Amino acid sequence: MSVHLHWFLPTGGDGRTLVDRHAYTDGGIRRDRITPVSGVRAPDIEYLAQIAKAAEQLGFEAVLTPTGTWCEDAWLTTVALTQVTERLKFLVAFRPGVISPVLAAQMAATYQRISRGRLLLNVVTGGDSTEQKRFGDHLGHDRRYARTDEFLQIVRGVWGGRPFDFQGEHYQVEGGLTALPPDPLPQIFFGGSSAAAGPVAARNVDVYLTWGEPPEEVKQKIDWIRGLAEKEERTVRFGIRLHTISRDSSKEAWATAGRLLDDLDPETVAAAQQALGKSESVGQQRMLALHGGSRDKLEISPNLWAGVGLVRGGAGTALVGSHAEVADRIEEYHSLGIEHFVLSGYPHLEEAYWFGEGVRPELAARGLLDAGPAPLDGVPAANGRPASAPGGAPLLIAGGR
Repeated sequence: MSVHLHWFLPTGGDGRTLVDRHAYTDGGIRRDRITPVSGVRAPDIEYLAQIAKAAEQLGFEAVLTPTGTWCEDAWLTTVALTQVTERLKFLVAFRPGVISPVLAAQMAATYQRISRGRLLLNVVTGGDSTEQKRFGDHLGHDRRYARTDEFLQIVRGVWGGRPFDFQGEHYQVEGGLTALPPDPLPQIFFGGSSAAAGPVAARNVDVYLTWGEPPEEVKQKIDWIRGLAEKEERTVRFGIRLHTISRDSSKEAWATAGRLLDDLDPETVAAAQQALGKSESVGQQRMLALHGGSRDKLEISPNLWAGVGLVRGGAGTALVGSHAEVADRIEEYHSLGIEHFVLSGYPHLEEAYWFGEGVRPELAARGLLDAGPAPLDGVPAANGRPASAPGGAPLLIAGGR
């Protein structure tokens, strides 16, 4: 079982401060309570192409593209980027509640032909009713997962290349068909920590994703989903979503993490916690419980830092340390059964180089990477450091996960 490394495409913007300029506009949170953001990089296609090309050059297999109000559309953005990359795959996030399952199956088939087989799908059921209603979806939390279950059954049925009928609570399909099924079939990634989410993963998905909790808690999730999948006579693989702060030394990495905290004033953290606390997502509540809104004891497990989650929704933890230490933690998660590591760091361009040139060789030396394509040739960094990688802090984007 090899490690699969993926990066993140910040389609809501990028920057150097640990302040999310979008996440707290819902629920009556006033924007003037948030620290002004400087150094913002707009998510224009030229900048996103730089990140995609860097990820490909550094040997990442795919990039995750988020979905939500504050992001560019993931389908349109990534299909454009297939034209400026050669082998990089795109893990496209989308919400079942806002698109027909038969249309989604058809879009995936078209995407595979345009990209020559480089599509992966990340199904986001949604844990925020305010966000869901913005897109016209008024179902409650558990019913959204029930709908996702039906949605994925239809997508897989339609991909069979023959007329497919389905009668359910949320969808009724007669003769659903993808005339030219995708080849290969896209792998389906999915996350959810609630009791309603587990059976959906067990019945339908290829890769179950968890956010970056301590290893013992990740193991519990793996055992849970694996047990449910066995009852369905299926096998599910596992992935984890983490940020990274990897440097030539542990001291440098933790100094960078410290600078992120220095940028946060109490009012910004309070506004973030107030907004994020309203989430219906069980996974989000688990992220919040890791730090409790406090700056104290943010290293919740060796090299696992919960500081990002003080102000960012979704993935709220980062692997922090020297390149060897970060590789140690990846190896530890891998030993539990994690194959796919969906990573990010801020700014995304520079942090891709820190990880790709620092941690990836460590993983390769340990035999954790397969014998697939090596990173594309490029100019080596001076003294082992990415020339473009300063010690700045991230700008966090609400739509990203």
